[in-house]
Amino acid sequence: MNDEFYMQRAIELAKRGEGFVSPNPLVGAVIVKDGKIIGEGWHERCGELHAERNALKNCKEPTQGSTIYVTLEPCCHYGRTPPCTKAIIEAKISRVVIGSRDPNPLVSGKGAEILRKAGIEVIEDFMRDECDKLNPIFFRYITTKLPYVSLKYAMTADGKIATYSGKSKWITNEFSRNDVHRLRKKHRAIMVGIGTVLADNPILNCRIENGRNPIRIVCDSKLRIPLDCNICKTANEISTLVVSAIEDSEKQAELEKMGVKTLILPDKNGKVDLKKLMQYLGEKSIDSVLIEGGGTLAYSALQSKIVNHIYSYIAPKIFGGENAKTPVESVGVEAPDDCFKLKRTNVREMGSDILIEYDVLEVQ
Repeated sequence: MNDEFYMQRAIELAKRGEGFVSPNPLVGAVIVKDGKIIGEGWHERCGELHAERNALKNCKEPTQGSTIYVTLEPCCHYGRTPPCTKAIIEAKISRVVIGSRDPNPLVSGKGAEILRKAGIEVIEDFMRDECDKLNPIFFRYITTKLPYVSLKYAMTADGKIATYSGKSKWITNEFSRNDVHRLRKKHRAIMVGIGTVLADNPILNCRIENGRNPIRIVCDSKLRIPLDCNICKTANEISTLVVSAIEDSEKQAELEKMGVKTLILPDKNGKVDLKKLMQYLGEKSIDSVLIEGGGTLAYSALQSKIVNHIYSYIAPKIFGGENAKTPVESVGVEAPDDCFKLKRTNVREMGSDILIEYDVLEVQ
């Protein structure tokens, strides 16, 4: 066994915190002595012990002279918990292997420096690319105070999200549909347009084992949301925000009685101002948003340059039809050079379906 093996184990542990540590990062830690793992841990929930302290708490024997592998630079400041650098020094660990550098100004470079000054050997940037993949959400949020925004859609091989009659259940298979619930757990909020609410009457909850419901956000420019829809009827159970471009005190009062929070954020065209909405969400410590529909909202989000990542689920089916809906609607761009540029980051088979992931370039 070598350094790479132990860091890979730390990465696996870090993933266990997915959906529960927001707005903190995913972090895993493994403590090794004489070629044997003596303790391991991960950041389990926001406000609770960090990965390093959990690993130390779980140690089965003295840690003096051991090595700790940690996926992110140990913190060195007092927040909800004491600094992890202090715990590492007190545990008389002799070597620290770090994956990602922490862009948090309170930590960046300082954690490693404090450990070195204490006489500890520090190795930085070990398997950094793999460790960085754990925390695109945290890196975006901690540096910009804006949420990391993902756009998800499921479509046929000819790019349709419904038939000409509007029917869409089901385009993708069970593997893909279950994976979408993993995404709902991963993101702090889920956002849809009013068209999706009116057409599908969704609940937008997370239906997997050990899941967590995201905050539900409905972009509803004209405040058309029906009071008897599933989202309103479950608003006392799942946090819900309806964002509009117009004020309607009577409708807003009715929604508030049902547990639905309302927010008025108009842009100059009488639509919801998505950039201002992202600023609002960031101020509320909502670090990530999953956009699930529909096509009009998808285009507006891309046009507003708020989308960071795309999950495109493609089923081996063809619907055809010039009136069948597509994942991104509205007018579209005028010329090919005006397109939204993407960088493919991952391709996965989901049974008979395919998931293609992209980073969106030119995000603000």
